[in-house]
Amino acid sequence: MTTTGEDHEPARGGPWWWDRRRGAVLDVSLGAVSALECAAEGIPFARDAGVPTAMGVLFGLLAGSVLVVRRKWPIAVVLVALAITPAEMGFLLGVVGLYTLAACELPRRIIGALAGMSFLGTLIVTFVRLRQDMGQDGVDLGEWFFAFAAIGSSLGLTAPPLLLGLYVGQRRRLMESLRERADSLERELQLLAERAEERAEWARGEERTRIAREMHDVVAHRVSLMVVHAAALQAVARKDPEKAVKNAALVGDMGRQALTELREMLGVLRSGGEGARAERAAVPLAAVGVAAAAAASRAAGEGESSSEGPSLSELDELIGQSEAAGMVVALSVEGEGRAYAAEVESTAFRVVQEALTNVHKHAAGAKTYVRLAHRVSEIAMQVENEPPPVASAASSARLPSGGNGLVGMKERVAALGGVFVSGPTDAGGFRVSAVIPAS
Repeated sequence: MTTTGEDHEPARGGPWWWDRRRGAVLDVSLGAVSALECAAEGIPFARDAGVPTAMGVLFGLLAGSVLVVRRKWPIAVVLVALAITPAEMGFLLGVVGLYTLAACELPRRIIGALAGMSFLGTLIVTFVRLRQDMGQDGVDLGEWFFAFAAIGSSLGLTAPPLLLGLYVGQRRRLMESLRERADSLERELQLLAERAEERAEWARGEERTRIAREMHDVVAHRVSLMVVHAAALQAVARKDPEKAVKNAALVGDMGRQALTELREMLGVLRSGGEGARAERAAVPLAAVGVAAAAAASRAAGEGESSSEGPSLSELDELIGQSEAAGMVVALSVEGEGRAYAAEVESTAFRVVQEALTNVHKHAAGAKTYVRLAHRVSEIAMQVENEPPPVASAASSARLPSGGNGLVGMKERVAALGGVFVSGPTDAGGFRVSAVIPAS
């Protein structure tokens, strides 16, 4: 279907080739008016041509009614108007046909050619008719007058509908382009919102994993040592009261340290959650996913900046706590120690801490070797324990294991671009090794 300059909708609601009923009613009305006009002009045409009046009227009705199909075949309407121009018929047919043709999505050369033919036909017919009428009346105004009058009338009948149709067609195409662009932008915004929601969900998952890892590192080591000391306290409570008091003091100290670290972490999470809620309330609904992702990442950043975590300088204290719990730990350091980034030192400390915790859980009483190597562009650590003794005083602690310690260590090291390896040794012990880039 050839579309014209009138507003239209993609959904068809009218009969045949019309998009809407209103367009069908308009074209039928124009066709009826054009048919009546051509029928009235067919009477003098029949008289001048020497044919019956009824034939002239019928010819006018048929020619004028062609305007009904102007939206589907605009070229045919213009050609019919050109064909009946010598009979001085179809004024409305020619004007509306040119407008419809100019508003159509047709090549400009076709529109220009048909408009030129209409202009030339109207010019010739007007020039000839003026000369005949003036000649019959005996008035001689000169050829220049007839030419001027013919050109003026031809331009008046051709230029206005042609220009109006071109304007309406261009405006319609512009509006369609703007609507398509708006639809495209809406789809892009929807896609961005979906992707932002996916990123926010991913960020929330990453944050949950980070929080779980931090909670595990904070709680597992302290509580494991507390359980070991409690078991030892139970074993020596009656035999060695002095040692029992010492173990009880250690349990209290470790409990207080664990509570302090948990309080600091919960404080960071609480402040980050309030900031995220305030920010999400301030942004538009279309950007909720983006704000959630940004709030989650900022909460992680605040957690790391507010509490930088442990450092390698606390390694001696960590090993001292394990030795106080009955573990024999041998520490060896290679290379010259230096300052590393906070996340590097924290990760290295957590690897050693978790490895020692696993020794307490699964190989209580086993001798453990902690090796730390400071290299040019990396830092390496290894924690290896011998096979546990057959019977140990700490083995009665029955420490539970969630199976997340090794996974958390591997995730921490991999996040910094390092390498993590763990597994049993040939001697029956267990070894944990990690290498982390220094920068």
